[in-house]
Amino acid sequence: MNDFSGEVENSLAVLKQGGALLYPTDTVWGLGCDATNAEAVEKIYTIKDRPANKSMIVLMADEKQVMQYVSQVDLAVFDYLQNTNRPTTVIYEGAVGLPQNLLAADGSIGIRIVKDPFCRHLIKRSRKPLVSTSANISGQPTPAIFSEIRPEILERVDYIVNYRREEAAPSAPSSIIRWQNGGAVVLR
Repeated sequence: MNDFSGEVENSLAVLKQGGALLYPTDTVWGLGCDATNAEAVEKIYTIKDRPANKSMIVLMADEKQVMQYVSQVDLAVFDYLQNTNRPTTVIYEGAVGLPQNLLAADGSIGIRIVKDPFCRHLIKRSRKPLVSTSANISGQPTPAIFSEIRPEILERVDYIVNYRREEAAPSAPSSIIRWQNGGAVVLR
């Protein structure tokens, strides 16, 4: 296993200052920040040239953290997630404790519980969820590997994580579901 503790420490320092990270996730490389900091969230929209009415997803370390940021969770969704092989983002109704500029117009939020060791460790150490959006300018293709990330993205972030930059296997975005009436409605 690679040692990423130094990278976690560097990332934590940037997150605490309201900065933006470029980091590896359980899917594609992501742009991220402290998901509870509205100014940091705004910085991510600016980096991506993304309209503020397009919500972003949040990474969380575990089920307990999801229940902290969602008003009413149908616990059956966690059983569903245990049986999926692909990283899955769930759209939850009734987000709480997150800035308005991160939520969809209807107050929902997309959350993915990460299995990636680096992301889990970073989220647990920060004790806050992490914004995660693809590392591209809005409307452009999503980079599948680090080397495909465009220079303007690299120049706009406050810190680029050094861990896993050399990986050449392309990654895909997560599947996205909305949990409704006790079941999954697949959106992507």
